[in-house]
Amino acid sequence: MTQTLFLNATIIDCSQTEARSGNVLIENGRIVDTNASSSTQVIGQTIDLRGATLMPGLIDCHVHVVASTMDLTANAQLPDALAMLRSLPIMKGMLERGFTTVRDVGGAPYSLAQGIEEGHIVAPRLVVCGKALSRTGGHADNRPRHDIYDAKRWARNYGALGRVADGVEEVRFACRETLREGASFIKIMANGGVSSPTDPVAAQGYSTEEILTAVQEARDNGTYVSAHLYMPDAIERAVRAGVHSLEHCNNIDAPTARLAAAAGAVAVPTLVTYEALANDGARFGLPPVSIAKVADVRTRGMESLSIMQDAGLTMAFGTDLLGDAHDRQNEEFAIRARVLPSFDILASATTVAAALIGMKDKLGVVKEGALADLLVINGNPAEDVSVLADRRNINLVMKEGSIFKNTISY
Repeated sequence: MTQTLFLNATIIDCSQTEARSGNVLIENGRIVDTNASSSTQVIGQTIDLRGATLMPGLIDCHVHVVASTMDLTANAQLPDALAMLRSLPIMKGMLERGFTTVRDVGGAPYSLAQGIEEGHIVAPRLVVCGKALSRTGGHADNRPRHDIYDAKRWARNYGALGRVADGVEEVRFACRETLREGASFIKIMANGGVSSPTDPVAAQGYSTEEILTAVQEARDNGTYVSAHLYMPDAIERAVRAGVHSLEHCNNIDAPTARLAAAAGAVAVPTLVTYEALANDGARFGLPPVSIAKVADVRTRGMESLSIMQDAGLTMAFGTDLLGDAHDRQNEEFAIRARVLPSFDILASATTVAAALIGMKDKLGVVKEGALADLLVINGNPAEDVSVLADRRNINLVMKEGSIFKNTISY
């Protein structure tokens, strides 16, 4: 048995509206008491927080841990060993920034999540969909326009974020195969995108019949479909077909946001990635054809937050960073804070995110029975979430009872 006792903590948890004081006892990776006696004898360590904030570990619901470069065509062609080794510092950096769980929405295999769970890799807990599904010429078809060779030739590469599947039967097979291999959900590319070379951003990614097939296969396996989306018509098609997780949504309009809210869908905005692509894309390997498409989705991003908030559409936290831009992950908090209340943003990265990944009450909270994914930080992020934008305010990172970062000086 291993234990940790945090004394004199100011506990912040978005399942409650007010901060509270307490002594939190951790045992074998779980929270067993949030009101422990200060004289409790522990088999392990006691850390006096002296009033510092203790909060749940952060959850990023839109990452690509295998994307070590912004040039996703080059990334897909990397030798597996090199692509895997490059992903290790990406994941370690996420954990050090306070993200104890991440949902990979295209690329990472189940075996990587298993390796993390078994303790072979220093990384956040990983929830995966395997390879995202795309039609020919869609957002995961990374062939340059002149490339006439098989679109599926990179699909099994570690560095590929997606695979091509056309038509109802190919989509059905791809979903079944992906779920058999250990995916927790299905990801489809339902609009064009920035990083892919031949699809206009406004292009529909899949027909209604193809999306319905993916949704049926996911539901038959007790899970859901996540979709890459930007435009109102594509978002409406996806929502009416039963897609649950709506990624990006930069160009959403009010009627479509209200439709999505009524359907109980969850949106996952990812605004920091467009700042990174616009400011650093050329320097970090984003091809010129992709740079030209950034403006199509960047300008409406901030407005989309207000539209979704006003419609009552639930929003989870996501970043979607690639290559050297992974380091900007925490900036998403400051960007959203320009528009949204701090409490809502904090919830998006804790309680809301935990519900989306199927771990409600297990993650994203500081309560008895929850996994001991915890942060010690400076400040109160429920009142000013921008404190999380500066990683220097994150003094301690604990994942399932193990401390991976500790810079507490008192």
